Amino acid sequence: MSRNLESGVIHAMRAFLRVVDSGSFTAAGEQMELTTAQVSRLVADLERRLGAKLLQRTTRSRVLTDIGRDYAARCREILTLVEEAEASAAGATAKPQGRLRLQCMASFGQHYVAPLLADFCAHYPGLNVNYSTSQYFPDLLADGVDVSLYLAESLTDSGLTARRLGTTFSLLCASPDYVRQRGLPVFPADLDGHDCLRVVNPSVSPDWRLTDHQGNSYSFTPQGSLVADTPELLLEMATRGAGVTLLPLFSVIDAIQAGRLIRVLPRWRSPDIGVFALLPSRSFVDAKTRVWLKWIEQHISPRLQADAAYFSPADA
Repeated sequence: MSRNLESGVIHAMRAFLRVVDSGSFTAAGEQMELTTAQVSRLVADLERRLGAKLLQRTTRSRVLTDIGRDYAARCREILTLVEEAEASAAGATAKPQGRLRLQCMASFGQHYVAPLLADFCAHYPGLNVNYSTSQYFPDLLADGVDVSLYLAESLTDSGLTARRLGTTFSLLCASPDYVRQRGLPVFPADLDGHDCLRVVNPSVSPDWRLTDHQGNSYSFTPQGSLVADTPELLLEMATRGAGVTLLPLFSVIDAIQAGRLIRVLPRWRSPDIGVFALLPSRSFVDAKTRVWLKWIEQHISPRLQADAAYFSPADA
């Protein structure tokens, strides 16, 4: 067996797993700040060291061989042990270092995460934060994401680790001009006669399900001329008088406070929506991820409670 990788085999294992999880040498290189050629060379060196093929390469895909599949599972176990040993040796007071990749649903991030990032980066100058947005359930391993903030009424068994930060909910809103022209619904059934602006994405039901503070519920399929996968567009359309919309409270709170939107059926809202921090499934959480989780728990969780209290039933 070749000995030329003894000092770099852990690095090569990491590169191999990045290729497996991301699906390409190019994506793995971007995540590790290496060139595609460097990643390819590391995997090839591993294969020469082992005397076995780990990946079947085609022009379109990278498929694990049976040996590669078993080896990848062992690599994950080994790298977890290495990370745990390094963290223990470094001590709990070690300063977080390296690249922290964050992902968040766009409007939630704009309201809750963006105001935190400047202070967080100043507090941890050794971190290089990469922030991206997505409305869809994350593929953390393929995208190389450390923590994703995601909203859903419930989570499917995805294999990810989830930490609940709190809850939020959605409100029915329309512009004052729309209400003057079309009238204000009095009962949930009155929504059937209105233009409804709908969010449709994997985290949101196509039906509008409403509840009041007495535990009553109402559900119907809204009808309207506009469907979008992001709340930002519907917020803009609602403020321009295009219809009634059901949007998360953090999307509409500024417009309501400014008078650009008013609540429709103020005693009704959506059921609670969970706010989750999602992590790749592993027993070990590194220092940079740990400090980010603590930061958002200390800052975002109280704001979720405060914003929900602003729309309490007593004020409806």
